[in-house]
Amino acid sequence: MIVTLNCFQALAILMEYVNKDDSNIRIGAILGLGIAYAGSQKDELRVQLSAILGDPQATLEVLVFTAVALGLVFVGSCNEEIAQSIIFFLMERSEAELAEPIIRLLPVALGLLYLGKQESVEATAEVSKTFDEKIRKYCDVTLMSLAYAGTGNVLKVQKLLGICSQHLEKGETHQGPAVLGIALIAMSEELGAEMAVRSLERLLQYGEQNIRRAVPLALGILCISNPKVNVMDTLSRLSHDADADVSMAAIISLGLIGAGTNNARIAGMLRNLSSYYYKEAAHLFCVRIAQGLVHLGKGLLTLSPYHSDRFLLSPMALGGIVTVLHACLDMKSTILGKYHYILYIIVLAMQPRMLLTVDEDLKPLPVPVRVGQAVDVVGQAGRPKTITGFQTHTTPVLLAAGERAELATDKYIPLTSTLEGFVILKKNPEYHEE
Repeated sequence: MIVTLNCFQALAILMEYVNKDDSNIRIGAILGLGIAYAGSQKDELRVQLSAILGDPQATLEVLVFTAVALGLVFVGSCNEEIAQSIIFFLMERSEAELAEPIIRLLPVALGLLYLGKQESVEATAEVSKTFDEKIRKYCDVTLMSLAYAGTGNVLKVQKLLGICSQHLEKGETHQGPAVLGIALIAMSEELGAEMAVRSLERLLQYGEQNIRRAVPLALGILCISNPKVNVMDTLSRLSHDADADVSMAAIISLGLIGAGTNNARIAGMLRNLSSYYYKEAAHLFCVRIAQGLVHLGKGLLTLSPYHSDRFLLSPMALGGIVTVLHACLDMKSTILGKYHYILYIIVLAMQPRMLLTVDEDLKPLPVPVRVGQAVDVVGQAGRPKTITGFQTHTTPVLLAAGERAELATDKYIPLTSTLEGFVILKKNPEYHEE
């Protein structure tokens, strides 16, 4: 459950379970605090969770999820103290521990601290070059992709494509995060996202197996809650791939691109997949998760991290999506193993996709609005039409990806330039009833 930042119930209830002997209860409480206070930068949590990170008695999985919770609470804060704690923790691990699949969430936790902060990550990236070679490249690529997420930086995309073109030795796994990084950086605007989709299709044709396993997840984040037909067809094809990891990633991504849309075509695909894979428990689990995502909140929620007409990016929402996608890079060890609760972190990206208008006393106020496809009017002279093919509805009304709303009455003036989510209206003093 996500709580508002001034609400202390989650802290009061969960804090007593943070030091329990049962590691599952501990992890549940720690992750619960991470989800409840994501982005709050709450100092009390930093003290409590950093103490667990320095506890020699704690198991590896408890320590990893503590780092993830800290990353979520301090997402995009560039907090040096927490970064150093995670770096020291990574430096002290033995080779056997670094070979554990769950350890790969530590570079993600470190990267979350620098989410979208670009050059601020460079000092930490230099330190990461001293890590054991098992984790060094994975950490380097993850830090870069998260620091430049949502920036559209073409040079970084080129660098990541260069990493994907290399032939790796056995045991190297950093190409998966590089593929996700391409999607994370290019997702900021429509043209960049389309170019990235084309690049990912090339990687599917010519890339090695660990790249092919990450491509469906990258497509999922590029078109999250926005079921584009070409991406849907690609994922549908990959969901029958001979490689089990590729097909499972494609099934999860079908859920991501259709999240909260009730898309009938994706729902039909998933029903067919559930009968196709009825004997395979792992695939069936992925199909059920994807079906849940498609009908998210009965079609009233979205997972898109962008808001205000794709102008602003929510770091908490993106942090939740990124953590789950990195876990999906090795599903058999994480989501299909004993860490299925990682999926709960995606709650951070869930938000209503309806437009609800209220008056100045915050009471619901139904008004007529025009809803249609958004038109790019940047640089056009005069007052061009901002939507096309519109229909008039009375609020509350659902907005799909790529749709925009405008008031169909002069009686009220909105207090925001973008009509989405909760919008406060005030009476127009110049309006006169005819």
